[in-house]
Amino acid sequence: MPVTDTIGARIRYWRVFRGGMSQAVLAGLAGVSQSYISQVESGRKTIDRRSTLVDIAAALQVTVADLLGQGSEPGDPARDSAAAWVPAIWSALIEIEEGERRQPARTPEELAAGIARSDQLRTSSDYPAMARLLPDLLIESAARGGATLARVAYQASTCLRHLGWRHLALNAARVSASAAEACGDAAWIGAARFAYAQSLPIESASLAARTADRSLAELQADADDTRVRQMLGQLHLSAALTSTVSGRPDVARDHLAEATREAATLGDPSDGSGFNGCGFGPTNVGLWEMSIAAELGEYGRVIELSRTVQPQVLIASNRRQAYWLELGRALASSGRRDGEALAAFVRAERAAPVPFALNPLARGAVVAMVRRAQRRGVPEDLRVLAARVNLTVRP
Repeated sequence: MPVTDTIGARIRYWRVFRGGMSQAVLAGLAGVSQSYISQVESGRKTIDRRSTLVDIAAALQVTVADLLGQGSEPGDPARDSAAAWVPAIWSALIEIEEGERRQPARTPEELAAGIARSDQLRTSSDYPAMARLLPDLLIESAARGGATLARVAYQASTCLRHLGWRHLALNAARVSASAAEACGDAAWIGAARFAYAQSLPIESASLAARTADRSLAELQADADDTRVRQMLGQLHLSAALTSTVSGRPDVARDHLAEATREAATLGDPSDGSGFNGCGFGPTNVGLWEMSIAAELGEYGRVIELSRTVQPQVLIASNRRQAYWLELGRALASSGRRDGEALAAFVRAERAAPVPFALNPLARGAVVAMVRRAQRRGVPEDLRVLAARVNLTVRP
């Protein structure tokens, strides 16, 4: 992806497309300064807050996905390799939603092994490899139904969301929820509701928060199940972040406090994974708290939290990647600690190369650092990192 093909470049494209809207007019509609829009468009500054993306997208009358280029732009090797399997995943989801069921071609043991392999790929964030397995796993698990289908559809939702196909991730989350509700498994109902909330577009942050609230109320009756308690914690974390994005920090604080209380009683999962690989516990709460602080623009708080969070206790690579990514973005925010930010970004990319390369906010932060570094000559390590996230460094 060329360095000009960034969030800032897309903002400029849509601004010009909207009748040549000036930077000043866009800034006024979005509630930011004209100089901020200018710096974002030139790549000297990145957009760190989801709420700002929502405001700019609304002002331009486009979606946040349009600004991020998610799920619509070829050129990224990871997304392109997965794209070949997306039509088959979509077809399988439609078939399942229509109630059609085939005779299983795998033994229960073979299916269990395939599901376990898919979970291993999810843990390592290898979503393209995961996508290749999902069409067959969805059809086979539909023949079994119940928690088996709920689990595989959850995997599909996670995979599709990370690859940028959120509309299909929503479909998969609905399939997961229907299967879990049909068998009455409260833990998988909670997992499916969490997947649904996670798959909603950023513009629907307030809806995602309300969805989590309803699920929390419905699942309280089953809170004696440790698996359910872990999903209650995850739903509180989801509601905390989406409430922050939608401008309700007081509600976010309440949800974060509930998640913290629940995590303190459960502790970190002994296997580093927990139910459904969500890793709920004090460490995961700390990681989400870093994301919430970043959304509030409290970068000093992000750095402070990073000193107490130990992401290595969780085995999911995307959780370790989230730690280093949030820390890197916080360090890069001032433009005065780019060396430390680069070290953090390198560790984020090494922890989970695919989601790091696909993350528009990560790419935006790297672009801003490149622009700053170009004034004094781009260091080789920054050039290498830019290449690994599919950016071309230009003068």
